[in-house]
Parts: sequence; structure tokens; C-alpha cells
Amino acid sequence: MTTGVAGAGVAEAGDAAVAAPAAGALAGPRRSRALPAPVRALRPVALGLAALVLLAALWELVKAVVPEDGWSVRELRVLPRTTDLAMPHVTEMLARLGEPLTAQPGADPLWLAVLRAAGTSLRIAAVSWVIGVAVGFALALLMTRFRVARSAVLPLVVLSQTVPLIALAPLVKGWGSKLELGFTWEPWMSVAVIASYLAFFPVAVGALRGLTSPDTLHRELFAGYAASWSQELVRLRLPASVPHLLPALRLAATSAVLGVVVAEVSTGMPGGIGRMILEFANFASSDPAKPWAPIFGAVLLGLVASGAVALLGTALRRFRRTEVAA
Repeated sequence: MTTGVAGAGVAEAGDAAVAAPAAGALAGPRRSRALPAPVRALRPVALGLAALVLLAALWELVKAVVPEDGWSVRELRVLPRTTDLAMPHVTEMLARLGEPLTAQPGADPLWLAVLRAAGTSLRIAAVSWVIGVAVGFALALLMTRFRVARSAVLPLVVLSQTVPLIALAPLVKGWGSKLELGFTWEPWMSVAVIASYLAFFPVAVGALRGLTSPDTLHRELFAGYAASWSQELVRLRLPASVPHLLPALRLAATSAVLGVVVAEVSTGMPGGIGRMILEFANFASSDPAKPWAPIFGAVLLGLVASGAVALLGTALRRFRRTEVAA
């Protein structure tokens, strides 16, 4: 009977702790008129398109105003060259996407080849994101539970990001080929492991910040109900960590994409967007608009990854009222 009362008290304490930040958010300044739901849903898309249009206009403005040799201050180049080889017109780059990949008859359009390469990289980035989230969250739990672990592990987590991925690529590729795990170590697995090295860091830091964010009053309330650490974790710390964890997950998604692109270049894995960027760079003088196609694909890949993770927020809408910036 006492256990049931304590459990009910822990549940009520958890609900009260979660609702406390929300009450503070609701007490803030209120808008006079709320936007309709369709407008709110389309607003991020409209802002993104407006940003792309503004970027294209800025590109053309720089190309029109800056001399072809660029601007230099003494020996320092401030603005790049604006020749057609260095900065093709936006219309030329977009038109090149619809042209064939090669001059061979029946060749696929360039946009389709870029889309296939981006899809390959996206699948690897998804695996690396899952690995990074699992490792980062496990480290955050360890550092939250034990102060000694926080003092020992957190400096190593920060220090790990000073190691360049290019230095890790041959090591991971070599170790993977020597492992005996009952299956063949594929090149994409090395890419996923290397990319997860970038993805775990924001999750570890963001989750640690979120798991340690509950007020002392709320933690003492759980202690007064004789709640176990697991009950405090589920009822208090995990809900309180959501506003900090969601931005970290989005940052981890874009970091995973960046890591995949760099790892594909470093390991030489074909078929991905990173390898395509490296191969298409050879056409900079003969076909200047072509190298920009995989760059557009990489940007689109990052936006898709970040947007897919942002959908998690719809399932956690209750805890997003106090979401913080990454």
C-alpha cells in the first residue's frame, strides 16, 4: 500500500515538475492574434525558400559588382574571382542539372545521378546518426549518474573533437577489415563509424545539459517520496531534457551528414555524394556548372536530415514549450 502511494506521489511530482516550465512559458507575453494552422505549417518552408532566393540574388550581385579578378587587400584576397569558371550564373547551374550526366546516348540526367548519390549517403548518415545518438546518450547517462564519471569523461569527450576525421579514416578502415565479427566489413560501415564520431558529441553534451537541468527543489521532492534513480530519470530528468535534446539531435543529424561526406572522400568509397564532389571537381575547367551539382545535393541532404529529426518534435510536443537553442 505504501509503495502504491509513493508511486502515485512520484507520478504527481513528475507531472508537476514537467508542467512548471510550461506554466512559466505560458505566463509570458501573449500574441494578439494567432496565425492559422496552415500558415504556421508553411511558414518554415516559405522562409527557407526566401533564404534560397536571397542567396541566389546575393550570388548574382557579387558576380555583377566584383571584378573578375576579385578584390584583394595587398596580398590578401578578400573576395573571390567572379569569372564564369569560378562563379557560374545560377541559371547555368540549375540548367545543368537537367542535362545528361555524360555525352553518351541514353545517359541519365545529372539531377538523377545526384539524387541517387545523395540517397546512398543519406542511408549511411542515418546509421551513423543512430550510433552517435546511442553512444552520446549512454555517455550522458553515465555522467549524470556518477559525478566521478563526469569529471573523467567530459574532458575526453570535448578533447575527442580535436582529432580530424581525415586522420581517423585510414585507422577505422584498417581496423574494420581485420575484425572477425561473422560478417564481411563493408566500406560503408567504416564511413558510418567515422561519421558517428562527429554525431555523438552534440548528443552527449545536450543530453547531459538536459538531464542535469531539473531544479534542486524538484529533485528534493522526488527524494522525499523515496523515488529510485530510475524513477527520477523517467519521471523528471528525461522529460526535462527534451528541450535541450531536440536541438542536439538536429545538430547530430547535420554532423552525421558532414561526417559521411568527409569519410567518403577520405576512404574512397564510391557511390556517395562525397565521392561525387571529388570526382566532379575535375570538370571545373571544362564544365564549370557541373561540380556545383553534388554540392547542391549535399546541402539538400543536410536539410532533409535535419528536417527528418525535427519531426520527432511533433511526438514530443508536450515537452517542447521551453526548447532551447543548440
